[in-house]
Order: sequence, then structure tokens, then C-alpha cells
Amino acid sequence: MLLKRSLPKIRWQYWLKPWQQVDWLLFFLPVAVSFFGGLMILSTEFRKPVTDWWWHWLAAGIGLIISLFLARIRYENMIQWHWITYGLTNFSLLLVIFVGRNVNGAQRWISIGGFNVQPSEFAKVGMIITLAALLHRRTASSLENVFRALAITAVPWGLVFIQPDLATSLVFGAIVLGMLYWANANPGWLILMISPIISAILFSIPWPLSQPIVLLKELTFSPLGLLWAGAMGVVGWRTLPWRKFNISAWGAFFANIFGGELGIFIWNHVLREYQKNRLSVFMNPEHDPLGAGYHLIQSRIAIGAGEVWGWGLFKGPMTQLNFVPEQHTDFIFSAVGEELGFVGCFLLLSAFCLICFRILRIAQTSKDNFGSLLAIGVLSMIIFQLLVNVGMTVGLAPVAGIPLPWMSYGRSAMLTNFISLGIVESVANFRQRQSHY
Repeated sequence: MLLKRSLPKIRWQYWLKPWQQVDWLLFFLPVAVSFFGGLMILSTEFRKPVTDWWWHWLAAGIGLIISLFLARIRYENMIQWHWITYGLTNFSLLLVIFVGRNVNGAQRWISIGGFNVQPSEFAKVGMIITLAALLHRRTASSLENVFRALAITAVPWGLVFIQPDLATSLVFGAIVLGMLYWANANPGWLILMISPIISAILFSIPWPLSQPIVLLKELTFSPLGLLWAGAMGVVGWRTLPWRKFNISAWGAFFANIFGGELGIFIWNHVLREYQKNRLSVFMNPEHDPLGAGYHLIQSRIAIGAGEVWGWGLFKGPMTQLNFVPEQHTDFIFSAVGEELGFVGCFLLLSAFCLICFRILRIAQTSKDNFGSLLAIGVLSMIIFQLLVNVGMTVGLAPVAGIPLPWMSYGRSAMLTNFISLGIVESVANFRQRQSHY
């Protein structure tokens, strides 16, 4: 009898053996968030004859199977394939230029078998793998290795930017910064890397109480931009190695001036009108309440209307009457706020915090730098998308078109998130045995 009773347990352990070291809580939380996301999408479309909620769950189910498969494969094998991964990533992004489908002025999708596939989503994973393979051999403790990593990133980033897909290109930047920081890059260097972008924003967007200084017809300076450039000159002087004749300070200063002037050029001649509106309307959405500011105003009203406990699932007036545009994709968090209130938002954000904590723990306990960098790349991607998406729904960030992981409708984004999860779980599964924590 004792032998018979032990057989089911032995069989159960046998089937679970390929996943014996994975973080099951990290598997459970995204699945739960995906299920919850499907419910919220159903709520936003409750009175419409569409089945996006069903496709959301189906994509999550397929993604979970892929994730489980990846978790049982040694992640170290990806090192020898990283240049092939990089090549396929760039090839898919190039393919979009020639055979991509144009929707609302953006060419980001490829139609395969009647389904729209967004290669820029999968390119995030490709970049994480490529950078992890590069930085695990040569850390970012020297400027040469930092520039090498940036040069590798520039190609897919540029291909994404010209689609145009400004939102995804920003996610690329967040991934690179997070991985460089984890690979021992000087924090001052990272600040200097993003400083020209901040200068471009300060120079190109008309900020309140900051009138531009016009020296020439085509040369305009912002007082805030000049202060920022001066501060970056100090950072350059303290962190860069070229201190003779203050080259590091002046170089950082003029790099920011150039970045600001380039930002003005891009703002006036490159960005489309809808992109300009998204970047600037969050400062004063009431300036165009029926146009560019409509999304943001309606989203904030919906979240505020939920108060503490919300109206209840399928009962939110603004959600059910479709007052918030694109609510099943970029603005899904506003549906949570209205129908489940502060409590629902708090629980959802707590789940995301726990997901991020588990990924960080895996990065810390990885047996090598490659696995650790893979986990940090995924963590950077999730945190950035979470902060920007939630921030834009409450008016703290521009409307950037970045989905909320596992919540927003988007089949390519869903599969990308689960593929990333599978890679992180592979790092956990094949790390050295750790004590319980």
C-alpha cells in the first residue's frame, strides 16, 4: 500500500522535473493579470459585437505555452545565436518598410495569414538577448564598451523610429539604459546619454514662464535648456576622462545645445502632428478638450469617478458608454479605476510590483552575468511600460501609445511579454540552487 500511495507523487515530480527551479509565483501573476485584463477588455466592449477579450485570452494561452517551453531550455544556448537573433530582428524591421501595412499614418504591421504582426514588439526581446550577450563578456565599465553597445542598438532603434513608432523607440532606450547600468556603467555617463533628449524637449516644447531667446532667425535658446546644458557640463567634467582644457565639460555642454537645436528641427520638420499633440497636450489638456486632450481628460474623469471601490465590473458609466477612446488598449487602466476604484488599481499595481520584485530577485541570484542581464533587460522593459502607461492615463506622462503589460489588448505585445517571461524563468530554472527566501 505504501508503494502505491507514493507512485502518484513520484509521477508528479517526474513531470515537473524540467521546471523544478522556476519561480511559480512569477508564472502565476502574469497569467492572473492576463485573465483580469481579458475581463476588463470585455467590460469596455460589453455593448459591442467584438471578441477582443477572447483573442486576448487566446494569445495569453499561446504565450504561456511558449513561456513554459522556453523555461525548460537552457538560456546559455542563446549566446551562440545572438548575432543571428540580431540579424533576424533587423530583417523583420526592414521587412515592415517594404511590405508593412499602413494604419493611421504608421507602418508597423505585417499581415501574416490574416493576422497583423508587429515586429517592433518582438524586436525588444531580440535587443535584450543581443545586449546581454555583448555585455556579459565586456562590461560597460569603459566608454569603449558603452559606445559599442549603443552602436549595436542604433540600427534597430532607427528602423523602429522611422516607422514611425516613437513609443517603442523609447522602450528600446529604457532597456539599454537599464542593462548598461546593471553592467557597471557610470551613472553619470547614463545621465549624459539621455541629456540631449531632455534638452530637445526643453528647447522644442513651449514651457510656461520660459520665453525662448532668439539670437538668429534659425537659432533659438530656451532658458531652461541652457540651465540644463550647464548642469550637464558639470556632470561631464566630473565623470568623463577628457578633463584637459575642460574638454569633457564643454563637450557635454555643446552636445546638449546641439541636442536642443536638433529637437527644434525634429519638432518642426519631422514629427507628425498627432505626435506633437501627444507630447505636449498632457501639460494642458483643457487647451484642446475635444481634440488632442480628449483622451486624457476622459481617462482622468473615469479614474476619479471610481473613487475607493468603483462602480462595479460592467457598471462604469464612462466605460460602458465608450467615453474613453482606445480604452481596451492604451487606456485599459482607466477602466480598472472607474469600475474597481482605488482598491482595484492598488491590487493591480501591487501585482506588477511583485512581478518586478521576483524578476529582480532572479537577476540577483543568476549564476552568470548573461542570465542576470537578460532578467534586467526584461525588468527594464516592464517597468518603463508600466510607468508610462499608468502615468499617461492619470495625466503625469504624455500619451505615448505604450501598452500596459498583460493588460492591454495586443497579440504581438502579449506574446512578447510571455516570451520575455519564459527567458527569465529559464534563468531561474538553471541557476545554482538557492536557499529559500
